Amino acid sequence: MCEIHKLKMTNEELKNSFAQIFPAVTFDETGEFLTAFIPSEALLPVMKELRSKKELYFDYLFCLTCVDWKDHLMMVYFLNSKTHNHTIVVKAKITDTINPKIESVYDIWKTAELNEDEIFDLFGVNFLNHPNLRRIFLEDDWVGYPLRKNYVDEHMIEL
Repeated sequence: MCEIHKLKMTNEELKNSFAQIFPAVTFDETGEFLTAFIPSEALLPVMKELRSKKELYFDYLFCLTCVDWKDHLMMVYFLNSKTHNHTIVVKAKITDTINPKIESVYDIWKTAELNEDEIFDLFGVNFLNHPNLRRIFLEDDWVGYPLRKNYVDEHMIEL
């Protein structure tokens, strides 16, 4: 058997390792990947541990997105360890929908830069300590965030 596959953790092992980093974590195993839920305030220290802990070593952020649930925003981080070949999804809830903000993970995974710009542009999430947060699709004077559920545009077609 290939050495890389010997190192892959089961979901139970991933849960146990994650709980050592952040004991208050909750999990969902109904999707394709194990999903961990953490408060947004814990994001940065938890993500740093997921990256640096030798047995986890999540070295690749392969997707970062946001979901608007009307009463809160959910940041969704898809992490993979190329070394160990395991994957986890980390979700962090942002309760302030008026001025949503969360720490940037750019210093941990450089792939976050463009994803955070996109989420800022289309959802209005401010990523604290991002090196150059900017709009990338919409003009600088655009009003509103088109992927938010409360967004209204005069050209929208209502069903």
